[in-house]
Amino acid sequence: MLKVYYTGSGVMVPSHSASIRNQQHPMIQTLANRIEAVWQADLALSPYQLPDDLGYVEGRLEGERLIIENQCYQTPEFRKLHLELARVGNSLDILHCVMFPRPDYALPMFGCDLVGGRGQISAAIVDLSPVAEVLPSGYELSMAALPRPTFSQERDLPAWGTIFSSHCRFIRPANPAEETAFVQLIVDYLTIHCQQAQQTQPSPDATESILAGQQRYCTQQQQNDKTRRVLEKAFGESWAERYMKTVLFDLPQLA
Repeated sequence: MLKVYYTGSGVMVPSHSASIRNQQHPMIQTLANRIEAVWQADLALSPYQLPDDLGYVEGRLEGERLIIENQCYQTPEFRKLHLELARVGNSLDILHCVMFPRPDYALPMFGCDLVGGRGQISAAIVDLSPVAEVLPSGYELSMAALPRPTFSQERDLPAWGTIFSSHCRFIRPANPAEETAFVQLIVDYLTIHCQQAQQTQPSPDATESILAGQQRYCTQQQQNDKTRRVLEKAFGESWAERYMKTVLFDLPQLA
């Protein structure tokens, strides 16, 4: 049931022509390309080692082919940049992205997700989630200067979403114009994050509190029952647990 493709380095970096994004919803394809463009322009990327059997994975979910494609990098400021694309037949498309700062950098957690299928994005979310009680002042000033677009279908956060900031946006885009506006909003958040990271110096004395905040973020995200159920149905409980804790929301460790 499970077919695994080894990438050698553990880092999945497919060419755009080979990526499953070309079969996914246009909003996902556009956002994936723009995330990569910002990373490449604003950060000093180097490979990140994923387990060899988790870079690219194929399986079956309710009779349909499931593909998971991961790209991971690291930088001086971030221990892991993770972009995941997933597709289940023609019924489900997913983009998931999280940037994990190194434990001595007092930076928030950037995260965004798009979920859709059959031509419609049903959920789109983005946030810069603080690891302390509030976002750093530089972030607040930059975020306040952004235009705040309106969307016709705002969605309620899940019960475990206490980790999100007041700037979190969670919507169901109603039309292509709203899709374009939300992609731009994500790119704006991402650009601010990369720029602030470049201006931030390590804070070794704050590592313990930073690490605690990142662990809280990962623990809350691991409570996402929808993601876990999909993985369990396709690959079984033990594989899903390993993937959740190794690839999606691995708990940071002190060096």
